[in-house]
Amino acid sequence: MSSTQLPDLSPKIPSESSSESSPESSPERLPDSLESPHKGQRGLRRLFNALLYSLSGLSLAFRHESAFRQEVALAIVLMPLACVVDVTAGERVLLLGSVLLVLLVELLNSSVEAAVDRIGFDTHRLSKRAKDLGSAAVLIALLMLTITWALLAVPSLIRIGATLIAASR
Repeated sequence: MSSTQLPDLSPKIPSESSSESSPESSPERLPDSLESPHKGQRGLRRLFNALLYSLSGLSLAFRHESAFRQEVALAIVLMPLACVVDVTAGERVLLLGSVLLVLLVELLNSSVEAAVDRIGFDTHRLSKRAKDLGSAAVLIALLMLTITWALLAVPSLIRIGATLIAASR
């Protein structure tokens, strides 16, 4: 084995002809059913279960993560606004996408935090790094949202406000 090639550490399944197979032959893969009890499902049942797990994740995030609740409140305001503001279809997609990106990154950050907390609540430099990196990702998504809305929606909202003020005089 060369120094750049890593050894295969994946678990091997004994086969009926294991004495006949050579060590150089390709390693056997674990059947999906042995990797996870959920991997054996296929078709519509798998899709339905995936939908239920996703809805459960959204519900858990809303119940347990105050930052996610705040960002959902922001999305409730901004998404309808993105649909009525006078911008092109492409700009509307960017406005809506920037809001959804914040929610997506917050969900990923929350999952990292939950996994780190599952390992232990004691302070460790790698745990801190993982949590800080997730927080930085959320910050960058929020900055992207702010810049996108400032460049695309604010000029249109200023025009609407000026029209309303002029009409009231």
